[in-house]
Amino acid sequence: MLDHPIARIENLRVEFETRGGNVVGVEDVSFSINPGETVAVVGESGSGKSVSSLSLMRLVEFGGGKITGGHLLFDRVKGGELDIASADQDLMRTIRGNEIGMIFQEPMTALNPVFTVGRQLTEGLRVHKGMSKDQAYARALELLKQVRIPEPERRLKQFPHELSGGMRQRVVIAMALACEPRLLIADEPTTALDVTIQAEILALIDRLKRETGTAVMFITHDMAVVAQMADRVVVMYRGNKVEEGTVQEIFDSPKHDYTKALLAAVPKLGEMTGKAYPEPMRLLGVDADEVKPIVGSEDDLLVVKHLTTRFPVKGGFFRRTVANVHAVEDVSFTIKKGQTLSLVGESGCGKSSAGRSLLRLVEPKSGHIYLDGKDIMALDQGGLRKARLDMQMVFQDPFASLNPQMQLADQVAEPMWNYGTKKGADLQKAVERLFDRVELPRSFLRRFPHELSGGQRQRVAIARALALNPKLIVADEAVSALDVSVQAQVLNLMMELQADLGLSFLFISHDMAVVERVSHHVGVMYLGRIVEMGSRRAVFENPQHPYTQALMKAVPVADPARRKGEHELNFKPIPSPIHPVDYEPAMSEYRKVADDHIVLTTDSGY
Repeated sequence: MLDHPIARIENLRVEFETRGGNVVGVEDVSFSINPGETVAVVGESGSGKSVSSLSLMRLVEFGGGKITGGHLLFDRVKGGELDIASADQDLMRTIRGNEIGMIFQEPMTALNPVFTVGRQLTEGLRVHKGMSKDQAYARALELLKQVRIPEPERRLKQFPHELSGGMRQRVVIAMALACEPRLLIADEPTTALDVTIQAEILALIDRLKRETGTAVMFITHDMAVVAQMADRVVVMYRGNKVEEGTVQEIFDSPKHDYTKALLAAVPKLGEMTGKAYPEPMRLLGVDADEVKPIVGSEDDLLVVKHLTTRFPVKGGFFRRTVANVHAVEDVSFTIKKGQTLSLVGESGCGKSSAGRSLLRLVEPKSGHIYLDGKDIMALDQGGLRKARLDMQMVFQDPFASLNPQMQLADQVAEPMWNYGTKKGADLQKAVERLFDRVELPRSFLRRFPHELSGGQRQRVAIARALALNPKLIVADEAVSALDVSVQAQVLNLMMELQADLGLSFLFISHDMAVVERVSHHVGVMYLGRIVEMGSRRAVFENPQHPYTQALMKAVPVADPARRKGEHELNFKPIPSPIHPVDYEPAMSEYRKVADDHIVLTTDSGY
């Protein structure tokens, strides 16, 4: 069975036409994928891994690319081997979705916002499989159950915006699997998902592959995911394949320097055991002497007391408030100068709402926020504008937070220009210094956001946040969508800035290994409350709350010998945070485990 591959890529070359001439996206790449096998293609943004997958679907042409060399041989169910590189688009329409399924990285852009989930799931089945409306509906329901979506009947009637990120990604997976394709291409399917949902989705893809014999091409930059999923690994760098081997060979004895650098850049859970303070990662090419722990000071910068944020749910003819979403419920914490507090938890636990409430980007219902002794809640609009000089935010999606029509130099200069802190030549110099600071070439000053990779865009966002010399930066999932090596560089950059400038960070993340690396203190959030909080060592080395323990268990380990089975993952579904208007929850009460470690005793619902 395994002697004949389902897909073979031979000497693929893809070029893109740009104003500055032709750019080579993939130079010369060859590899094959066998039935029932998972081949992980790893590399950084711009290495050509997504371009290879889009070429296999012949979608690369819709993005301005052109296959200028090589063969893409696909073994069809009927009709034998076909060279996709020279197939016409009509034939590709019958193959796409039917024989080759694809899970895209960003579920919100892969789903159509104006159609219900049910309509989108049944469409492919009716087109490719000729099913009746009822048959397609029954199959769609079965698919949603397969990807473990709760209340599938209700979900079929909902629109994509009514689902969380993890749910949307599961719908995209269900769509890709609907017609039982021979080859499934998964392009970063878990990058922006929570640890728990990621663990479930990886187990799901693995189970479906075993049950159906589908071949999987898994594109990722997360080496822990590779260790969990792959049979074979193809490492790509700048449009070329630099190494290929079984998952054991790649992890145990990588040959190419780039593969070694990739593996060195993976933060591993447990690496910081026994260390009191965070320290930058030892990346290849970085002097070991330069890696110093970041102590910070013992003075309070930010004190938050009983912060509560709720969002109204409108309904009825007069759009009255019929219920509230309890996003942040009675949260208190302190951040010291030059230190990092991390908030971790799954999507919808309220960590981003807590971060936004601090800057009053969303208005809290009650509570106190003191920044350097100043009561943020008591300020009027003018005072708040002034206070924001001291606190800035780095958002999760740099593409959405940057203006697509402005050059990068202007975007980084804008805060200084708005606040009048720098003018003329000083402003220009300050922007150049900020670009140097976040290690971006000055030639990028005149570029636009779409001309950069994700990691480069995030650096621009960090440069912009630093423009006003803030004391506190709220980093909301700032590295979750970045490549491992870029993520490691950005984390090291943030820690270097912290050491040099005495910055404090509120670091919001769902990546436990990253949190362990950067934090002085950690707060674990669940359904709007902090369920456990303490120094990083206390929380990671002695987790007390069952939810914290479940989170730790879900983290994939970058070691193929320690793969997690589906039976190890037993997550409870998260209850709804929506409550009637007159509902008043209990106050948060905590039990002291140690001097620097507390656990919630109020019922958190977990």
